[in-house]
Amino acid sequence: MSSTEMTLHWAVEKWLTPTHATRAHVVRVRRNGMHRRCVCVEAMLSGGLLSIFFFRHDDGSWNVYPPAQARPAMLAWRSV
Repeated sequence: MSSTEMTLHWAVEKWLTPTHATRAHVVRVRRNGMHRRCVCVEAMLSGGLLSIFFFRHDDGSWNVYPPAQARPAMLAWRSV
């Protein structure tokens, strides 16, 4: 599946399967300094309130796991 098909709407429908009787609501939007977004979506299900956090990745897709952080790396140049 391409990242363009992994919209926030697609992810919410996959994980919460909202219907007309049970609707999902965005309750919190968070953005950190590196322009990464995190959204909390809640839905009232038969078992109670369910909250899931969705994270936007650099490719534009939304997932339930946070994107990997860039780690420092060393590069050694070899001289001839």
